[in-house]
Amino acid sequence: MPEGDALHKAARALQALVGEQISVEAVHPRARATGVEERLDGKRLESVEAEGKNLLLRFEGGRVLRSHLRMSGSWRVLPVSAEVLGRPWLVLRGRDRQAILRGGSVLELTDRATRRLGPDILAVPPDFPTMLARFRAVDQSRRLGEALLDQRLVAGIGNLWRAEALWDARLSPWQRLAETSDADLLAVLGEAARLMQASLAGRRPERRVYRRAGRPCPRCGTPILSRGQGDANRIAYWCPACQRGEASAGQ
Repeated sequence: MPEGDALHKAARALQALVGEQISVEAVHPRARATGVEERLDGKRLESVEAEGKNLLLRFEGGRVLRSHLRMSGSWRVLPVSAEVLGRPWLVLRGRDRQAILRGGSVLELTDRATRRLGPDILAVPPDFPTMLARFRAVDQSRRLGEALLDQRLVAGIGNLWRAEALWDARLSPWQRLAETSDADLLAVLGEAARLMQASLAGRRPERRVYRRAGRPCPRCGTPILSRGQGDANRIAYWCPACQRGEASAGQ
């Protein structure tokens, strides 16, 4: 699943179309059903910004196109002369460049959903006090790893950076929020922000635990474990020896 850093990179690429009148072609039937082509074609694109895992494309007249990429969506910016193959969801054409949206994406002409989001982990600076307050306002029996993926608490963290930030902070995805101090919560949020900012800057950090089940932990040599977590059964990866709280896993 594209995470916050990938969305910020897409927002940067889409800046090439900002300020231009945009030709909009909704190629996919589900994209056409939103009415995006009829309502945005010929409008000026005023700004593009990432909020958590959402892209918000703001057009003249106050209309906002929200794009969520789900598991496999992607935006790509190409020269306007480039051939568009297959059946993408959406094509936005400016004077010299075109932006192509592919994959099982969510499109809607509203930013209503973003009003429920927590603070963006990639904000400069991140609003850690508000994040901490949101984590403490929910059920404290929740597992830390599951809570880190709750976009209402902190927006932008996905499964990859959850696993790596928890490893860096030496915290188990299975420990409960009640077992996690404020200092530890701030530590793992800080690690997530640091790792994702590095990725955004093109310095993608090495993966230590994500998708490395069975391989030795690079810190202590213990085999990495993996298991589905939460209602969505997202796979957690962790070292049982040097990430605290593993004894509570599955209880």
